[in-house]
Amino acid sequence: MTTHYKQITMSTTTEEIIEKLKTITLFEAAELVARIEETFGVDASAPSGGFAGAPIAAGEAAEVQEEKTAFDVILEDVASDKRVAVLKVIRNLTSLGLKEAKEFTSSLPKAVKESVSKEEAEQAKQQLEEAGGKVKIS
Repeated sequence: MTTHYKQITMSTTTEEIIEKLKTITLFEAAELVARIEETFGVDASAPSGGFAGAPIAAGEAAEVQEEKTAFDVILEDVASDKRVAVLKVIRNLTSLGLKEAKEFTSSLPKAVKESVSKEEAEQAKQQLEEAGGKVKIS
């Protein structure tokens, strides 16, 4: 039995955008998502349709919920007198250069680390807080 997939054709503009997206950094992708959310008034983290299963009884909900294994480290704010110290930690935790790290802190809150282990998230949070940043783990 052979399965045939429908070929999806996209406009030239869409193809160009997709090709450009393949070349951007994680930092640039995060900026893009934030800008899209701001411009169009959407939330990229909100589910957008899909299958909604039957309601689950309260007792069953605890069984279905899986333990979270990936965490995001969100830098919420930096005191102006602590900015240089926090920039150093950001550069240490990421592969950002000085210019990118400065740009990163100009529009907070932002994720410094995404989908990391709880231990790594806790370590990053501790380092950022010690440097003077306000941090949360989600």
